[in-house]
Amino acid sequence: MNKIRISAVSYTNTKPFLYGLQDSAIMDKIELSLDMPSDCAQKLIDDKADIGLIPVAATLSLPHWEIVSNYCIGTLGAVNSVFIFSNCDIKDVKTVQLDPQSRSSNNLAKVLMKNFWQVQPELIVGAEDYSTSTDPNTAFVQIGDRTFGKAEAYPFVYDLSAEWLKFTGLPFVFAAWIANKPIPADFMQEFDNALRHGLAHRHELLKELPQRADFDLEDYLMHKLDFDLTEEKKKALYLFLDYIKAL
Repeated sequence: MNKIRISAVSYTNTKPFLYGLQDSAIMDKIELSLDMPSDCAQKLIDDKADIGLIPVAATLSLPHWEIVSNYCIGTLGAVNSVFIFSNCDIKDVKTVQLDPQSRSSNNLAKVLMKNFWQVQPELIVGAEDYSTSTDPNTAFVQIGDRTFGKAEAYPFVYDLSAEWLKFTGLPFVFAAWIANKPIPADFMQEFDNALRHGLAHRHELLKELPQRADFDLEDYLMHKLDFDLTEEKKKALYLFLDYIKAL
């Protein structure tokens, strides 16, 4: 049997899943690559992967997609790693520089700006040194490990999943395990068992991760992130896709 090609995000939020996969016999059945979120999605789009832990917004670029796991990268409120950082109140922002590594979070920012905050700043893609602007009316989207310890550095900080909860009353799904083709059910059961194993051993994983004085990794992996793909999260996922289509 050909190995099933898996593309996973390389951020800290995926470490429990990677721990479970790499500590499981399923490694003999998969070809695992670690990528930025946008590249993860592109591999699935280009059929260079069979399953990807991809930003949910990227499903809109796939001719066929299906959720294949009971786990995700989700949250029930503030996640502490997906932000708009700003030098002014969001209502006064004139320019927002988007994160070159993100799809879903850029789209989440757009959805919130249009429907929740009701602002229409200019959106900049590919800004040089996009995350260092000192302009008083410029903000930027940033996700992942690069945000750790940054929340104290800006006068206005918006945790996008917390803002989504205020807007919709729902949890949020940043990334889900998505396949671009049918995957055998017995493989997916073994795959989910490996992910569950990793989640059950987060305390052991935390001992292996470099500790930071400016960011609480234990709170992040044990409490801020919520990995179960519940029915409420699926509802939020499809609602988010509807909002993206209406942008």
